[in-house]
Amino acid sequence: MRLKKEFVEKISKKIIESLINKDLIIWESSPDKLESIINNIIIDDLMVEDHLNEEVKQLLDSRTDEYERSMMDYGRVFQLVKSKLARERGLIF
Repeated sequence: MRLKKEFVEKISKKIIESLINKDLIIWESSPDKLESIINNIIIDDLMVEDHLNEEVKQLLDSRTDEYERSMMDYGRVFQLVKSKLARERGLIF
């Protein structure tokens, strides 16, 4: 995850403040509870990319010898595979 947990918490807090101040939502429970829900949604979304990166890394690690022999740039191949998997799964980064 590229963002620190503290930054995600600040973003969640700002979202809640904005929604409540502009009367865009009616929330009868504690704002902290809503903040926690939004915080978890953001973190889950950010973790999707982390999981995809790990999957691509595992795929490429199993074929490292082939890439070394063909002199392909690992970083470029990583991005190509990641882009292909993201497109297939309908993910946006």
